[in-house]
Amino acid sequence: MSEVLLQLKDVTVRFGNRFHPFTAVNRVSFDIHRGETFGLVGESGSGKTTIGRAIIRIHPTYEGEILYDGQKINGHIDKALDKAITRKIQMIFQDPMASLNERAKVDYIVSEGIYSDPISREKRREMVEEALMDVGLLPEFASRFPHEFSGGQRQRIGIARALIMQPEFIIADEPISALDVSIRAQVLNLLGELQKKRALTYLFISHDLSVMRFICDRIAVIHLGHLVELAETEKLFRHPLHPYTRALLSAVPQPDPISEKHKVLTVYDPSMHDYSVDKPVWTEIEPGHFVLGNQKELEEYRGKLGE
Repeated sequence: MSEVLLQLKDVTVRFGNRFHPFTAVNRVSFDIHRGETFGLVGESGSGKTTIGRAIIRIHPTYEGEILYDGQKINGHIDKALDKAITRKIQMIFQDPMASLNERAKVDYIVSEGIYSDPISREKRREMVEEALMDVGLLPEFASRFPHEFSGGQRQRIGIARALIMQPEFIIADEPISALDVSIRAQVLNLLGELQKKRALTYLFISHDLSVMRFICDRIAVIHLGHLVELAETEKLFRHPLHPYTRALLSAVPQPDPISEKHKVLTVYDPSMHDYSVDKPVWTEIEPGHFVLGNQKELEEYRGKLGE
């Protein structure tokens, strides 16, 4: 197994104040290995984006540790490490229509992160052109404004903005959810090609398990700030254990119209769990497969794996 690049250890993120606190992420722990695509899936409001923004230091953590290459990067860190992390970790945002400055030209949007670097204007222009070509855009597009591009092209500009920083780790926050179906595959293929070319590691955030199956090596399932299951992608699809995971999988569209017509959706009801006495524990139920459950539920899950 490849080395661990990023670790989250019991990370909690809260919003509000001490009188009205809201816990968006509750004691989340997972590792991401160098070179892999790690998926984080859940419905809207589950805490997926909050985790991504906590990693990139947009949201402060309340408890826990985030380690990058063995170094703690959350909380108070020195300026040198903060600058290094800003370069090594980049984020592709969900909405390409809202994440680009409409008043700036593409040249400035893509190169904004390197403006403080002691390089010549000519060198910066070359870096912008290289980043644009890497995402399949022409160098002359650098002189245009964002409104002159389609949604797919705008998302490619957002990817170029991340690439120019020469990152090792990219957080892709639902990068195709705002795009037309016809160009989603193009962006996914582009991300895959860039990963091979630049040896990138991805945290891929989405609510769409059918997309996750195509691009991710492992998938973690999150519900209302709690991780409920984590496994290799195909193992998760073959043996989903937690009821919430099974509910998400039941909503995945089937390519066969007859199967889709007769498909029965599973509805997840959190009240089905009785955690009043027997508290849930994050447990490795089999090698590489983790699930949240109390002792009674864990025994049921083990029985399902043995079937």
